[in-house]
Amino acid sequence: MHIAIAGGGIAGLCLALNLKNRGISCTIYERVPEVKEIGVGITLLPHAMREFQALGITDELQRQGIINLESCFFNRFGQLIYKEPRGKLAGYALPEVGIHRGRLHLTLFNAALAQLGADAIKTDHTCSGFEQDEDGVTVHLADFNGAQRPSVRADALIACDGINGAIRKQLYPADKLAFAGINTWRGVTKRKPILTGASYMRIGSIKTGKIVVYPIIDNVDGEGNQLINWMAEIEQPELNKQNDWNQAGKLDDFYAIYKDWKFDWLDVADMIAKADMVLEYPMVDKDPLPRWTFGRVTLAGDAAHPMYPRGSNGSAQGALDARALADCLVREIGIAAALDAYDTERREAANNVVLTNRNSPPDFINIKVEELVGDRPFENLDDYITQDELRALSDNYKKVAGFSLAQLQTK
Repeated sequence: MHIAIAGGGIAGLCLALNLKNRGISCTIYERVPEVKEIGVGITLLPHAMREFQALGITDELQRQGIINLESCFFNRFGQLIYKEPRGKLAGYALPEVGIHRGRLHLTLFNAALAQLGADAIKTDHTCSGFEQDEDGVTVHLADFNGAQRPSVRADALIACDGINGAIRKQLYPADKLAFAGINTWRGVTKRKPILTGASYMRIGSIKTGKIVVYPIIDNVDGEGNQLINWMAEIEQPELNKQNDWNQAGKLDDFYAIYKDWKFDWLDVADMIAKADMVLEYPMVDKDPLPRWTFGRVTLAGDAAHPMYPRGSNGSAQGALDARALADCLVREIGIAAALDAYDTERREAANNVVLTNRNSPPDFINIKVEELVGDRPFENLDDYITQDELRALSDNYKKVAGFSLAQLQTK
């Protein structure tokens, strides 16, 4: 059996390593000519860390990132709404880690190089389409600039080529992005540690302005400063203008929302203004699909279930896909049966996360408090909602996303 993997991102690399661990041959076809450390921050939740532990890279990820101690929710006036311990402090077997996305990607890439060999990873190879028959799949390829490359044959093709991948488009020609009028800007800033120096902070709401803040590299300059990752998010449906992935963000587009956010514990405006880099992103996903698998071809990761970048769940769901798919290829008789079993096991669960990230994301706590209190400071939050009720909202998201403490303890 030989598997072709379209895309060498997080899902594709996780799949390749899982297949290697089960004795299944594969080749990754990655679009970019050279894999580099690019991007901003990402949070690895305990269920993601469990998948990375099985791949033998958790020690390296902890070394390169920062172990989160707590998650804190604040209103836009800097008042604490709710906080909870995270990772091992919350009883999980593994920590929660904030890390530079490029470092995560390179760690997986280097592990794949070491375990599969350079011949199994073809950079500058874009999967542009496929044809399949009873005996296998013909995968059509192009270089980064679109020039045709020789096609290859494989026993199965797994699309891990992201939200705009060609394979999903071939399977669903009418497929399109879903944009709900929410845009985001992401940046990184060198500055002194905030709160514990290992705190994940959600401040404000998308209705009036929200920002997520957490550290991803400790002592980044040898002077005790951290590299702080932040993501600003605002709902502006009246503008109906979708941000672009491919251009730098402009402070003028969003700074005015945060210019007065100066708290005793963090000057948000100053942090944004002093960013090393700012990128703009649209808050988009795609409607859940009724089917991922078509014969010897199936979807995984963002190609299967692109979701809002909320709750740190995109990479986790891709890693879960990878392990489930590899297990099915070992367990089931026949490739088509294995891919169908994977579809059955993962699609509904991942689609539920997509819908939850739209309708009841983890920062629903902030939205709920803003609705109850109004857009103003509070004197006693318990007059509006109790800490137990807020904890229930947080626990419900963990359950849907697949990383409640009870779920991970029983698996």
